[in-house]
Amino acid sequence: MNARSVSRLARLQQALAGGGTLHLRDAARLCGVSEMTIRRDIDASDGAMTLLGGRLVMADNPQFAPVYDLDRQQYSHAMTKRRLCERAAGFLADGDTLFVDCGTTLLPLVNLLASHERLTVVTYALNVANAVSLLPGVRLVLLGGLFHASSRSFGSDDMNAVIGRLGINRAFISAAGVHAQRGVSCFHFHEVAPKQAAIACAEQRLLVVDESKVGQIRPAYFAQLDDFDVVITDGDMTLPQADGGPRIVAA
Repeated sequence: MNARSVSRLARLQQALAGGGTLHLRDAARLCGVSEMTIRRDIDASDGAMTLLGGRLVMADNPQFAPVYDLDRQQYSHAMTKRRLCERAAGFLADGDTLFVDCGTTLLPLVNLLASHERLTVVTYALNVANAVSLLPGVRLVLLGGLFHASSRSFGSDDMNAVIGRLGINRAFISAAGVHAQRGVSCFHFHEVAPKQAAIACAEQRLLVVDESKVGQIRPAYFAQLDDFDVVITDGDMTLPQADGGPRIVAA
């Protein structure tokens, strides 16, 4: 990114510093360039700003957080997610009961379970459950409730109590935002209870996130980084390593 692009982005962030939105045409007028140039600047930026419906917003503003699209996310960073899950699979042991979170980051992990024996997978995600159901010898516990089509997952008032009664060895947790000071977050509030319940009762808690999530803040906060034992990522997770903090595993 050249110096002029950096200067334009800084000007736009300053215009959005008080919150709200900025129409694309107004952003172009402010910077004295075309709308296409502004689009290119945003595409090449660090993700601090995003375009929603032709308006520029700060990506960490929960009022304007983008809608999560599971189908689109399935093909986003696909090779990276595979590599992250290969590292995550190294923590598995025969006989484990696993909590596997919703979304697409952890879906490649399911394909790596066949090499282990006597596994049980606990999930509230329909896409994860469908994949696990095809594996012979892997027991599936699907947590039910109201189905949320946006994330193909279920939610219910008593799900956290159900999870608390299970003996979970390892909880594999995904996230849409990971911030050193503001913690770990996701798009959907119905995901908070099962994530927190799994973190609370699991013997080992593993956060699996690709670099696009690092530095982001999403609407539904559910944990601090030191709630995890291990963070598996390809992003720059330079964190203060206090006693009891998570172990960072690079993929």
